[in-house]
Amino acid sequence: MLCACSIYVSAQPRLRTPEFYFGAHGGVSFSTVIFRPAEAYMTPITNACVIGGNGGLVFRYAGHKYCHFQMEVNYLHRGWSSGNDTIARINRNLHYIEVPIFMHLNFGSEVCRWFFNLGPQIGYCIKDEAQTIDHRFDWGLAAGTGLYVKTKHAGIYQLEARFDFSFGGVYGTSITDSHTMANPMDLSINLGWLMPIKKKVKIKN
Repeated sequence: MLCACSIYVSAQPRLRTPEFYFGAHGGVSFSTVIFRPAEAYMTPITNACVIGGNGGLVFRYAGHKYCHFQMEVNYLHRGWSSGNDTIARINRNLHYIEVPIFMHLNFGSEVCRWFFNLGPQIGYCIKDEAQTIDHRFDWGLAAGTGLYVKTKHAGIYQLEARFDFSFGGVYGTSITDSHTMANPMDLSINLGWLMPIKKKVKIKN
């Protein structure tokens, strides 16, 4: 995948002047944890979801016309839920700081463009409300798609749907542990706003 991305980037027309953007985004997330064997009272998956918020800062570097580099520092509320009509529902709330690094591909007109984000992310659980998880460090893969509108004087406004799957489990998954899989995943819908960072032009005397 890295080789294919490198070939794709090298084939893109370069911008005469690289562009830099800085902004923020935020929205709502729907998260759960995939357990194997399955935890009791966590089916169907829609009933095992925890609804939370997310948001953070965005930095984007545009050196090519259609392929950019994007890095974020985000807060993410995730977790899972268990229970049913006879068992009281319990939410396991986890709070993460995560850093995704994306290849940002975009297509369309100069004003309105469709985009795709794909790349790895690393994170750390800064708060475990129930004090139940074994592993606070997290790593995984994130992918998103959406639409952005570029204005002349008010920056970029964008709407994105993103899916994040963690390869690091919240519990131990070795042969001696009770789970062989305990991977968080979440779907988020975010609104974002970015402004260009303009370089100062030196005036020669």
